[in-house]
Amino acid sequence: MGRRERKKAATRQALADAALRLFLERGYGQVSIRDIAEAADVSTTTLFKHFPGKEALVFDADSDHEAALVAAVRERPDGRSLPAALRDHILRSHVETLADPAFARFRELITSTPALRDYGHRMWMRHQTALAQAIAADVGAPEDDPACAALAHFALEAPALARDQADPRAAVDAAFDLLERGWHPPARRPARAPRKGTV
Repeated sequence: MGRRERKKAATRQALADAALRLFLERGYGQVSIRDIAEAADVSTTTLFKHFPGKEALVFDADSDHEAALVAAVRERPDGRSLPAALRDHILRSHVETLADPAFARFRELITSTPALRDYGHRMWMRHQTALAQAIAADVGAPEDDPACAALAHFALEAPALARDQADPRAAVDAAFDLLERGWHPPARRPARAPRKGTV
């Protein structure tokens, strides 16, 4: 990386760091673009050269996520199925971080701010095309194969499914069990016998 690229990367990181610090201290709605620019000692024009808006400052590692998803497909161990490899990746990248105390405040910021929650989901689902193409290439299918697109889509939706569950790991496992083995209805609970004197 040349000097100019290093300087741009440093400015981008300073902006992302300043934004996150201010959002955690004051709350997302109480921080302006001008506040962030001043905290990073740059102009608002410079900020907008690096980020399209406030939400993007929180999700600075978006391209890293896409590369990691594609790597989960391409670099999985021999004999590991695609759904199993994606399950492993989702558990590592989303579920295991929930137990990290350092991540708790960041997660609370996201879940308590509708604009960030919605933006984060949209950004995450943007990886569907790249993931579907990686899956298709792996199995020798056309890039636009609908089954590959469906696997990518539902794999990426698993973290949203797990987000509000009491046991996020169990929720992710249930989703990927379905992707791996198909639909099998849960065991039906036996019907309760009616009480005496009731219809």
